[in-house]
Amino acid sequence: MSNDHQKVIIHYQPIELCKLLKIANLVGGGGEAKIVITQGYVLLNGEVEFQKRKKVVSGDIVEFNGDVIDVVYQEKPKEQSKPLSKVTKQKKNKGETNASPSNKIELKKGSRKPIAF
Repeated sequence: MSNDHQKVIIHYQPIELCKLLKIANLVGGGGEAKIVITQGYVLLNGEVEFQKRKKVVSGDIVEFNGDVIDVVYQEKPKEQSKPLSKVTKQKKNKGETNASPSNKIELKKGSRKPIAF
């Protein structure tokens, strides 16, 4: 086993063990994570863990395939929220539509395939 510990920062806790293996890039996907856990290849705090959705929190140590992961919790930085711009109603003249050029959604022809039932 390697003595180097990989730190994985989580922004919410607890996190499920299978999700932790995915975000640490130790497995290719969630299905693979669930298989290696149920087959007993994953250690949580030095003991074999068979529960796919075992709750992992900051301070736990996960070992898999020679890699050691230290779980570290860090609050997600709050984004500065900008106030939404106010929408004002304008009087319509006869013959005008509600859609302004900035509100129109244009779809390219052939960009979506029709659904057959």
